[in-house]
Amino acid sequence: PAYVVASWSDQGLHLRGTIGAFRRIASKDKWLEVHGQKKWAHYYQPESRARQLAFFDHFLRNRPTSLAAWPKVRIEVRERHGAATEREEAEWPLARTQYRKLYLDLASGKLDDEAASEAGARYHASSGRVSLDHTFAEATELTGHASLNLWVEAEGSDDMDLFVALQKVDRDGQVVGFTFYAFYENGPVSLGWLRASHRALDPALSTPERPVHLHAGEERLAPGEIAEVQIELWPFSVRFEAGESLRL
Repeated sequence: PAYVVASWSDQGLHLRGTIGAFRRIASKDKWLEVHGQKKWAHYYQPESRARQLAFFDHFLRNRPTSLAAWPKVRIEVRERHGAATEREEAEWPLARTQYRKLYLDLASGKLDDEAASEAGARYHASSGRVSLDHTFAEATELTGHASLNLWVEAEGSDDMDLFVALQKVDRDGQVVGFTFYAFYENGPVSLGWLRASHRALDPALSTPERPVHLHAGEERLAPGEIAEVQIELWPFSVRFEAGESLRL
């Protein structure tokens, strides 16, 4: 039996491994809870401690508990730091997920529903970045896994490290902060990263929304080579209102 608790705030730390472990546990007696709060504060809340006690009472002491009524999955859909809605679900990932492609329009700086004409962006590795936005016309929830496809070239190098963040931007153009690790309140929606020489995928485990890399060796970039890389973005749950934007 397994009672698994993760936090959307643990981008870059425990989140991915915790959810990945839950998915691979073979037992039918397993429950997943994913919150978006500061993790130690959540751990010691009275209701959290009560659930821990109920789990151990049920399986270790054979006492009557409410465990039979627990939903298999409980998640928080975040809006910003300190604002979220808890919801019960039957599984993870959510079976009703509708995956959606957004295309990078580097000329306009947008993430678009339609593929744009070919364009590129060039920046200095130590100080530059690329930023693209998608503004939602209606209230939208994004919950689950995501990935980013890029075609990249490293001028003057045979490798490159890519760091990716998703952010929420309000109607006034201000970045919305989220709980991050156990201390911060200005974190991103999601994070991802990849070293280009480790771009080889595991074809047996990879899916369009969740690329899995082999990490079995290096595939260095040749001079002038434009290579495709697929970057996993760690799972998240966030709600946008009409007029708010997703920033890559």
